[in-house]
Amino acid sequence: MRIGKVLSGGLLLAVLSVTACMNVPNDMTVAEYCANPKKANENVCRLKVEIDGTSTALASTDMRLADALKLTANAQATADAAQADAAAAMARAEEAYAKDDSMVCETTTVQKSTTGSCREGYTLTSCNQTRYTYRAGGPSILREINDKQCRFNDRVLEMQVRCCGTASSVPQPADLVVDGQEAETVETSAPAPEAEVTPAPVSP
Repeated sequence: MRIGKVLSGGLLLAVLSVTACMNVPNDMTVAEYCANPKKANENVCRLKVEIDGTSTALASTDMRLADALKLTANAQATADAAQADAAAAMARAEEAYAKDDSMVCETTTVQKSTTGSCREGYTLTSCNQTRYTYRAGGPSILREINDKQCRFNDRVLEMQVRCCGTASSVPQPADLVVDGQEAETVETSAPAPEAEVTPAPVSP
């Protein structure tokens, strides 16, 4: 007869509150012990085990009471170990959450400048001219781009610089607008400024 331990009705296996000095015959079975109505609610009488693949109440078996106590104690030790493992796993998960290294990004809008760059810790992922005038020659040529900055051939009216990094190593992301402070001098005789042109989005 093969006996395995199982939980019944969500009951957490607990060590029986039977002392070592309990005055019971050595050959008393669980069935005999649990036949006493006063003992019916004790854990040993409520526990179920798996016998040859079938869930059976321990109280209906001829297992010796002493063996049943050992079985329940072993089950409790297993349950305690599982609970400790679960607590350790939860602690690791909470620690990982506190050190969240998910990717975060920010977009900086740079106006009237030839270069765009990222804040400390961020890596540049893209650099696009978003506004220009035909009087100034239309879109400028992107001459340089690396993981820290991009540089256009001429000053551009506006560019957007996209920078990304891990949440644990960079400042809180913020979408900023930066004035390059390179505005051209306007002469009194200069013609009226040409309307700005925003490039139409390109379908993927």
